[in-house]
Amino acid sequence: MTDPRHPTRTAIATAAALVGFAANSILCRGGLGRGSIDASSFTAIRIASGAATLFVLARLVSRGRSARGAGSFRSAIALFAYAAAFSLAYLRLSTGVGALVLFACVQATMIGAGLRGGARPSRTEWLGLAIAMIGLGVLTLPGAIVPDPLGLALMAAAGIAWGVYSLRGRGNRAPLLATADNFALAVPLALAMLAIGYASSSLHATARGVGTALASGAVASGRGYSLWYLALPALSATRAAVLQLSVPVLAALGGILLLGERPSARLAAAGALILGGVGTAVLVRGRSRPAAG
Repeated sequence: MTDPRHPTRTAIATAAALVGFAANSILCRGGLGRGSIDASSFTAIRIASGAATLFVLARLVSRGRSARGAGSFRSAIALFAYAAAFSLAYLRLSTGVGALVLFACVQATMIGAGLRGGARPSRTEWLGLAIAMIGLGVLTLPGAIVPDPLGLALMAAAGIAWGVYSLRGRGNRAPLLATADNFALAVPLALAMLAIGYASSSLHATARGVGTALASGAVASGRGYSLWYLALPALSATRAAVLQLSVPVLAALGGILLLGERPSARLAAAGALILGGVGTAVLVRGRSRPAAG
């Protein structure tokens, strides 16, 4: 565990985890957007390599004791739904647009669950959510470059699934062990998706494509999630939520610098509105009640 008394160690773990989250978007788009690998193969390799990495890490943390039993099949379904929709969406969306839609839908799902659970938002929270929705509207308004509707729908589904997965894991006393278990339980689902792709003759992969999928699973997902869990005990719930606002920005910059994607005024305006609106809502929500964990 990261010791709260060592802020430098916490900062390093947090920064590395956030870079890992953004790297997932960059790697996925880098492999799928250039046709180096199909979505089914990318998803299967990502989940399987993530499961293998997390199994080793979980065994080390648990000192050889079994890591099984900490997760659940329902959580694994949500994890698989996220990974599959995420891969399919990045066949159609740029890195920055995909990350913005994903993040907005994750936060909307989690905030919506709070509303359903009886939370009473303040006027500022409603204002923040309204601003974020305006940002999504800016992103999808008719214009010179309109994001692919099916790609947006798939990424929205990925965001909802990840939000559900995150909600199911709240308060878990062994988050790393649960994540390792959920990844392992998601492997058969990923293999089923791979079998469907094989039956439809849609599978293809180059060395580059396999490499991006392995990096996404073993490094960005497996190690990234582990570092995040190491940092969380030293972070308040509000700070952890606000820090994640940097992920779409990092992903968009990575897409521009590493993948040659073109920046646009639409993306910049939508990003500012979405991140500013969600950040306002999350920050006020965090101040209105004690932080969990």
